[in-house]
Amino acid sequence: MIVEWRIWPAGLEDADMLARLEALAFGGRSWGSDSVKESFVAPRVTVLFGGASETAPQGFAVWRDLGPEAEILTIGVVDEARGGGLGRALLSGVLEAARLGGAKRCFLEVDARNAPAQALYARAGFAQVGVRQRYYRDGGDAVVMALDL
Repeated sequence: MIVEWRIWPAGLEDADMLARLEALAFGGRSWGSDSVKESFVAPRVTVLFGGASETAPQGFAVWRDLGPEAEILTIGVVDEARGGGLGRALLSGVLEAARLGGAKRCFLEVDARNAPAQALYARAGFAQVGVRQRYYRDGGDAVVMALDL
């Protein structure tokens, strides 16, 4: 079944929904509800939701506009929507918004153990530019990737 994903901006009123989605997408590796909710008040941070319907988000993307650069902070999709292209649609939404905002380059960190996410970013044209050792709380390394926009 092919789904036409919708991508839309989230607002302050969506902070609880973002926290729930993030916990579902990442489980024990969640940032935690308070940290997720802080995304909405952090300077230059935008949250996008995605799903088959704007009444039921199934994924999210959080990114920061740094002028000539953009930074993807996180992209998450709940289990039942994985593998259907929602992550790709969210990534495309971020990249389009970053380009429209004047960004020339986009960066992100991805868990070195998360091969599906690394593949998603590589398919979009991202390339590895470094590694942050012991970046995550559990001691895991992060692969730093970049894309010229």
